[in-house]
Amino acid sequence: MSRRPRLTVRARLTLLYTGLFAVCGAIVVAVSYILVARLEPQTQSQQAPASFLARCRSEQLSPHPNDRLLAKCSAYFQLQGARHQRDVTLSHLLQYSLITLAVVIALAAILGWIVAGRALRPVHRITEAARAASDRNLSARVALRGPRDELHELAETFDEMLDRLQVAFEGQKRFIANASHELRTPLAVMRATVDVVLDNPDSTPADLRGMATDVRAAVDHAEHLIAALLILARNERGLTVHDEVDFATVAEDILETVGLGDRRVHATLEPAVISGDQVLVERLVANLVDNAVRYNGAAGDIWISTSTVAGRSHLTVANTGPLITPADADRIFQPFQRLNDDRASHEGFGLGLTIVASIAAVHGGIATARPRDDGGLSITVTIPSAGSPAL
Repeated sequence: MSRRPRLTVRARLTLLYTGLFAVCGAIVVAVSYILVARLEPQTQSQQAPASFLARCRSEQLSPHPNDRLLAKCSAYFQLQGARHQRDVTLSHLLQYSLITLAVVIALAAILGWIVAGRALRPVHRITEAARAASDRNLSARVALRGPRDELHELAETFDEMLDRLQVAFEGQKRFIANASHELRTPLAVMRATVDVVLDNPDSTPADLRGMATDVRAAVDHAEHLIAALLILARNERGLTVHDEVDFATVAEDILETVGLGDRRVHATLEPAVISGDQVLVERLVANLVDNAVRYNGAAGDIWISTSTVAGRSHLTVANTGPLITPADADRIFQPFQRLNDDRASHEGFGLGLTIVASIAAVHGGIATARPRDDGGLSITVTIPSAGSPAL
């Protein structure tokens, strides 16, 4: 079955404008006609009998007419003339009003078509921008100018949405590229290790054991990377567990199990209960402590504190270490970002703090970082306390 052609929005608006104008014009014509039709002459309106008309004619031909009767006859004839003039005026008024109304309706349709087109021009620009946008090109923008009306706000909202999509797509592309590179590195190590042993015909059992050790280390590295990527992917689906978790208890447990080396820990742990996933919160605290240990100086200090203020639970982990610029602190939560890109001295793949920010976001909170004046970094995670609204 073929679909009937549908009217465009511009055509419907034109018909609406024209219809409303036609109705209003018809009402004006009808009211004007009724008001004029009700204007009766200021004399009697009864129909005179035929005998009265005959007396008037005979009296007019009489040599001695009755002045009083002639006055009545004159008044009657004037009334008849006024009635006739009124009927002619009403006929002309109705005729000219209908013609004028038809012309004005036609002009209203033309002007309505033009005005509707100008009013819908921003919508057409938004449609063109949406058609031009794709996963490979999100640079198209509406950039609407003119008065700040509802359509202008719609165009600005659409441009802001494209900005967010462009940032998200570019970040996704960078993430995929970096993840592919990071996964390719352990695979390349395993391939090179195996090839070296296989290409040597005099390989000894010790060489084979050394190859197995290197391959095992590369496999562990790849496994940890895949686990981190799975956590990030899991967080994209949202939070599914809502248990009461205390930052202070989790931090205390993590400090008892993690290897701190010669670092000195200064803990101020006050109750900070949130509603969320126990496993994810443990991973968040463990990543922060691991980052504070990994990027610290020899015999350095680590400060960890938890608190609850105004319905917000706070976890702060700070450490000594090299000086960090504010620009580095701003990008520390981005995927695969390592300060100074020092991969040789620090194992890892730059996803620890990305996971921290992701876990904080999935719990309705935020993670912020600022450099310490005497070196090192201070990271604060703020999450709404149990029963409080999200940030």
